[in-house]
This record gives sequence, structure tokens and C-alpha cells, in this order.
Amino acid sequence: MENQKIYTRTGDTGETGLFGGGRVSKDHLRIECYGTIDELNSSLGIVTSSLNDQDISNCLTKIQSTLFDIGGELATPNIEKRKLEKQYVGPQVADMDIKEIEKLINQFDEEIEPLQAFILPGGHQHAAQIHLSRTICRRAERRLVQLNKVEEISSEIIRYINRLSDLLFTLARVINKRHGIEEPQWQGKNNT
Repeated sequence: MENQKIYTRTGDTGETGLFGGGRVSKDHLRIECYGTIDELNSSLGIVTSSLNDQDISNCLTKIQSTLFDIGGELATPNIEKRKLEKQYVGPQVADMDIKEIEKLINQFDEEIEPLQAFILPGGHQHAAQIHLSRTICRRAERRLVQLNKVEEISSEIIRYINRLSDLLFTLARVINKRHGIEEPQWQGKNNT
């Protein structure tokens, strides 16, 4: 097998190719969406690279694979055309994936106390990193909603990303709890 080069030179003019054909500007909203999903995936990779909580690490690794699938689906436009050509295998995220995220939220939520105040991102280093991932996840959700207004995308993707941000919030709290670190609380100017 011939060794393929990582560079193709096809994007040197500011355009990129999509799966299934076609080219768009690199600042196209579709590219912004799957680029933000990729950024989210990479931020979770930072967490899993040094996390000692095996159950959380396994959970995040599985989520990373799902995010990779979502990125692939977002990089493949023209759902209706692909359906007609029988090339569409269906959404990469299904209702069962969303239910799995909800199950994980409920499971991890049992470890922590109910919120009594607004918390600040921080505490343990891994908790802070997961909070950063959560904010990237929220940005991805905003971009997906924007894209869905102009091009049809799977509604399950938006629902999955919405639930994922809730799970990441919960996991950050669990990590602080497991490490005995008190969550930093918001102290508004009128609360001091």
C-alpha cells in the first residue's frame, strides 16, 4: 500500500471537500459545526489522557467515538438526496444513545448533593477541564441549531449534544466530590 500524505493541497484556496462530493468554504456553517464537535472531542481526550477514574474515563471514551460518528454525519450533507440514492444509513445517533446519556446522568447524580448555589467552573484540574468541554459542547449545540435552520440535520444529534452538556456538568461535580474538593461557588456582588 502506498503511503498517503497528510496534506492534499486541495484546501489551499479556503475550500474543503465534503463526504459524498461537493466543496464549501472552510468558514461554512456545516464546517463550523463538525469542527466544534472535533474540538469538543479533543478536549475530552485531554481529560481522558490523565484521568484516574476508570468509570468516567470509559464513559468519555465511548462518548468520543459517538462524537466522531456525529462529525462524520455532519460532514456528509444532502440527507434527502442520499435517501433517494439509498446511500443514507440513518442517523449516527439514535434515541437509545440519548437515553444512555440520561441513564449516566442519573447514575452519577446519585454521588453528589443537590445544587444549593451556582457553581463556578473549577476545583480539581479534571473537573475544570470537563467544564471547559461542557462550554465547547454548548457552543456546538448553538452552531447545530443554526445549521438546522438552513439545512436539515438529524434532530437526535441536537438532543444528544444537549444531554451531553448536562452529563459533563454532572461529571465535573462528581470528580470534585471524589477528590474531596469543595466546588467553587459563585459569590455575586450582592451575596458577599
